[in-house]
Amino acid sequence: MKRSTDRILTTHVGSLPRPDDLFALMLLKMDGKPFDEQAYAIRLQGAVKDIVRWQVELGIDVVNDGEMGKPSFITYVGERLSGLEKREGERPSPFARSRESISFPEFYQSELAAQASASRRRARTVCASPMRYKGQQQLKTELANLKAALEGAGAAEAFVPSIAPSNVEVTQPNEYYPSEEAYLLAVADAMREEYKAIIDAGFLLQIDDPFLVSYYIMRPDLDVAGCRKWAEARVEALNHALAGIPEDRIRFHTCYSINMGPRIHDMELKDVIDIILKVRAGAYSFEAANPRHEHEWKVWKDAKLPDDKILIPGVITQSTVLVEHPELVAERLIRFANVVGRERVIAGADCGFASFAGSNEVHPSITWAKFRALAEGAQLASRKLW
Repeated sequence: MKRSTDRILTTHVGSLPRPDDLFALMLLKMDGKPFDEQAYAIRLQGAVKDIVRWQVELGIDVVNDGEMGKPSFITYVGERLSGLEKREGERPSPFARSRESISFPEFYQSELAAQASASRRRARTVCASPMRYKGQQQLKTELANLKAALEGAGAAEAFVPSIAPSNVEVTQPNEYYPSEEAYLLAVADAMREEYKAIIDAGFLLQIDDPFLVSYYIMRPDLDVAGCRKWAEARVEALNHALAGIPEDRIRFHTCYSINMGPRIHDMELKDVIDIILKVRAGAYSFEAANPRHEHEWKVWKDAKLPDDKILIPGVITQSTVLVEHPELVAERLIRFANVVGRERVIAGADCGFASFAGSNEVHPSITWAKFRALAEGAQLASRKLW
C-alpha cells in the first residue's frame, strides 16, 4: 500500500451514508419483500460511482465504495455464508447487558436510544450446519462496481472492507460445531475466500474487527486478562485466514463499535496494543480522535512498531457531531508523525459514519464537513512536516 512519501495521505474506515432511494430498495431486499432487481443493480452502480467521485473531491486519497451495497459492515455476511438459519425473535444488541448499559441504564434504555437502533433490528440467525462461503457473485459485483467507479476518478488507491471471523462468531451463535474453536476455524476458512478475492482483484483488504477491543465492554463477567485471552485466540484465527496474503496489502481496523454513549468502560489501548500488533497486516487503523482515546497516542511511543508498518489513526470521529478544526487534525497527525515518522502515518477516521444502512450515525452533511476538515488538516500537517 502507498505511504505518505511527500505528504500525509488521507483515508477513512469504510461505511458512508447511502442515498435515500438506494436505501429504500435495500430495505425491501433486507425485509424479503418484492423489489426491482434490475433497478437496484443500476442504482447501486450509480451510487458507488458517485461516492468514489465525492470522496476524491473532498480530498480523500485512499477510497472505497462507501459500502453502498451492504446492509451493514457486519450483517452483510448473512448473504455470503452458508449454514446460517433464522430463529424466532430479533437479534439482541451486543450492548444490551454491557458494562456501559449497567452503568448508565437510563441513557441506554431511553426512547432516543431505542429510536436510534430501530433501523438496525433484524432477525436472529445462528450457525446450524456447515459454514461455507457462497457470496462469490455478490462479491464479484461489489468489486466490479468499485473498479468501474475508480476509472478516471483520480483516487490514489482503493480498499475493500471485510469482516473479521471473530465478529461473525459473536453475532451468529454456533449451534452446529462441537466446540468454540472448531466454529471459529470454520468461519476463518470461509472468510478467507473473500479476503483472497479482494486482494486478487487488485484492492487493499481492510479487516474490520471492532469486537477485538469491544468484547471487554460487552462482557462484564470477564476481566482484562480474560478478554486478552479471548482476543489472542481470535487474532490467531484471523492470521490463519490471512496466511499467504501479502501483509503490505492488508489494513486492520479495530474500534469500540458504534456506541454513542459515555464509554467509560472502553478497553484501554495499553491493555491490548501488543495483541493488535500480532495481526498480519501492513497498517493499523484505530480510534484516536474522540475524547476517550485521544490521549492514547503516547502509548505508541513504547509499542515497538515494526519499521514496515503504517499507522492510520482516527483524526476525525463519528462519536460527536462537532466538526474538528483542521488545525486540531494537523496537530493530531504531527503527534503520530513525531512518534513513528511522517511516511508511516495516514490520516483516518475513528469508525464508519453509517455502519448500518440508514443509521447515519452522523448526518451526511456533517460527515462531508468532517471529511473536508480531515483533508485540510492533512494539508496543514504536510506543510509543517515537509
